Amino acid sequence: MKFIGIDLGWKSQPSGLCCLELVDGELYLLNLDRIEAIFDVLFWLDNWVQPQDKAICAVDAPTIIPNFTGSRLPDKLTHKYFGRYHAGCYPANLGLAFADHTVGFGLELENRGFVHAPEITPQKLGRYQIEVFPHPAIVELFNLPLILKYKKGRLLERRLELIKLYKYIVEVLPTFTPALNLNSNPLLLAEIPSTGKALEDKLDSLICAYVGAYWWYWGKEKNIVLGDRINGYIVIPKREI
Repeated sequence: MKFIGIDLGWKSQPSGLCCLELVDGELYLLNLDRIEAIFDVLFWLDNWVQPQDKAICAVDAPTIIPNFTGSRLPDKLTHKYFGRYHAGCYPANLGLAFADHTVGFGLELENRGFVHAPEITPQKLGRYQIEVFPHPAIVELFNLPLILKYKKGRLLERRLELIKLYKYIVEVLPTFTPALNLNSNPLLLAEIPSTGKALEDKLDSLICAYVGAYWWYWGKEKNIVLGDRINGYIVIPKREI
């Protein structure tokens, strides 16, 4: 089973991409990339997930948008449950410029057999897609009091927050189940530039992929789903108490 993380560029920005594979109970990092054109993102996906492969695509983007104005149900729920962590998400509606782009990407995944999975039978092989959101996922996975503020603010402060995220990924995720095994391909992380938007996008995609694996492995036992298939949904891991 493969787990694809896609930090989708909502407005034609580059997308961060990650491919993990579960082998003998551990997640191995196969590829970590950043690609600009949406056509090339889909080409990358088709290369790493062959038609016969079982996989889940975890996408950081609103791929289901039923409302013409305002905010979706899952957008509102992130503010209700994660606003105190500063982890509420941006509103999405069909009147916004990115809507055709993100919804269209979800449809491209459906055309490839990736069905939406706001409900899942844990560890059942298949081809699925889910929407995820790194900010609350990071807060929950690493038991943080607030988000890591690596997206906004002064450059030095953002860099320090990004370094924190990197350390959480390499030090904490290998202790979870399923465990992230980075020893198999350490160069993929070691060769990443130490700062900048490229690193941010790649680490976000790795978080997305891990959330996809966590959802597939545990289902609702250790995850929550904000929303539903009709109104849009976001899958978020539950923090370990």
